[in-house]
Parts: sequence; C-alpha cells; structure tokens
Amino acid sequence: MATITFDTHQFVRKLREQGFSEGQAEALVEALSKVHEDAELLSKKDLKIERAPIQSDIHLIKWMMGLMLGGVTALVLKAFF
Repeated sequence: MATITFDTHQFVRKLREQGFSEGQAEALVEALSKVHEDAELLSKKDLKIERAPIQSDIHLIKWMMGLMLGGVTALVLKAFF
C-alpha cells in the first residue's frame, strides 16, 4: 500500500494563518491524520497487479472475436463466390 507523508505542523500553521484557533487547527489536523492512517490507498503498482488478469482476459477475447469474425467472413465469401 502507498504511504503518504503529511506535515502536520505546516498544516496547523496554515490553518492558524487563515483564522482558525489553535484548538480548532489541532483538532482538524488530528482528524485528518486519523483518516490518512485508516485509509487503504492503492499505488500505481498495486493497480497494475490487479489489472493484469483482466487485461489478459480482454486480450484473449479480442483474439477469439477476431478468429470468429474471420471464420464467419470465410463462410460468407464461400457461400456467395
């Protein structure tokens, strides 16, 4: 899983600059930090691993459809020519 670094001190400072009280800013940062800890995030590598079987199935289906279309085309041509 992916790891996200989060600078809480800088975030508290920015919230204070925007008018939040110290307590409000710290409570918000604590809540967001908890959300980040509990989140199950996927990296691009994780997503590629999960997509690989689906992509191989799609590739196989494309080949099968191409062969089937070729067979039908051959039968139609044989019937009319």
